[in-house]
Amino acid sequence: MKFHLTISLLLVLVLNISLIGFAQSDSVSQTPIFHKGRFAAVVATEAALYAGTMSYLNFIWYKDEKRVPFEFYNDAKGYLQVDKFGHAYGAYLESYVGYKALRWSGASKKKALLYGGTLGFLLQSPIEIVDGFYEGWGFSWSDMAANAVGSGMVIGQELLFDEQIMKYKFSFRRSPYSKLANGYLGTTFAGQILQDYNAHTYWFSIGLNRIIRSEHIPDWLNIDVGYGANGMFGEFENIKKWGNVVIPPTQRYRQFLFSLDIDWTKIKTKNRFLNQVFQSMFMIKLPFPAIEINTRNGFQLYGIYY
Repeated sequence: MKFHLTISLLLVLVLNISLIGFAQSDSVSQTPIFHKGRFAAVVATEAALYAGTMSYLNFIWYKDEKRVPFEFYNDAKGYLQVDKFGHAYGAYLESYVGYKALRWSGASKKKALLYGGTLGFLLQSPIEIVDGFYEGWGFSWSDMAANAVGSGMVIGQELLFDEQIMKYKFSFRRSPYSKLANGYLGTTFAGQILQDYNAHTYWFSIGLNRIIRSEHIPDWLNIDVGYGANGMFGEFENIKKWGNVVIPPTQRYRQFLFSLDIDWTKIKTKNRFLNQVFQSMFMIKLPFPAIEINTRNGFQLYGIYY
């Protein structure tokens, strides 16, 4: 679950760097002027993120783990692929921020895509490799593929559409399973974000105007397709006990969701600070009513889905 460490750090990074200007205006991106100071700030920030993440892994996360010869680990079916959606999401966020930051510094689109659009894949690949040297982990090709998909979503959309017409978003809602797990899925809010995949939903968000052309539909109104899974007390199959406490049997099932959303980057105001706040919220899924189709009982409606 080290991927979630990267995400936790990244979300803080995204919010902060966006507020100081990395979420640049369209006019700047169309006619970039190279700024050495901005470029240095971008490089320093990315280097600090990487160094901080790797230092945490080496000196804290792996502190008590046993080193072994390099080995592979096939977890493609783990957590009903929710983990893979998470890896792609992390790479998407890092690549999105990397690309936007380099454009803000005045780099050409080609260089921004080459060095910024690939940032997610480049940041997460060494983590996957280090996994291969520790017992109980192992190098995962499916994780690498998911990381590549996340970065590819940023690069592909910029090349095809000159913008991110589909944003990749995340939402978290506390699952009822955490209360039954005796701490296995985390005991605090932060712990459950890290450990409870039942509480994760990943969304592909696209402007409704892109699907139904109408002058009456605002550009900021989006329709989202989400994916999640529930009933999971283990990676491949559910555990029966945790800490001598019996965990009740549950059915593992997939969720496919449809909901509305807001694309904050499409909302413009006369307040520059507020505009930058909206730009930084590109990855946040707003609670809305939702329709769920799942592999357990078929269909469910939500008045509000977080």
